[in-house]
Amino acid sequence: MTDKKETPKVEEKKEEVKIVEKKRVKPATKRAGMIVRAKKKRAVARAVIKKGKGIVKINHINLDVYATGHVKNLISEPLILAEDVAGEYDININVKGSGFMSQAGAIRSAIAKSIVRAKGKKYKELFLAYDRNLLVDDVRQVETKKPLGPKARARKQSSKR
Repeated sequence: MTDKKETPKVEEKKEEVKIVEKKRVKPATKRAGMIVRAKKKRAVARAVIKKGKGIVKINHINLDVYATGHVKNLISEPLILAEDVAGEYDININVKGSGFMSQAGAIRSAIAKSIVRAKGKKYKELFLAYDRNLLVDDVRQVETKKPLGPKARARKQSSKR
């Protein structure tokens, strides 16, 4: 009889273990899509690309409203080069740091990198042939200011008499 009492306890323990394993399953991530990062000076742009209708938003603002004139043309270059793909994907970009032109360069690079990540080698070769800065981050930084001068290299004029 002792054997019969022990077997139900073992079965109960196995059921408990199964329940614990089900609780440890990680939930699916809420943000679907691929994340890409691009830099220019101190500006950092993070782009999330996912299937959609071809909407480009920068800091939750539509591209047409965010920029005008030359800056808008600069940002939309990768979209024009890959116009057959641009209508298939939504791109959401968050950008911060530096000035508006550096931010435009970082946004432009993030858009191009996200298209390459979504579609592949064909667009990588196209963007590299057009402009290398679309896919390669610009690592140049402003030189730091030195003592005894107003800027990095400028010095106070010395008098000879």
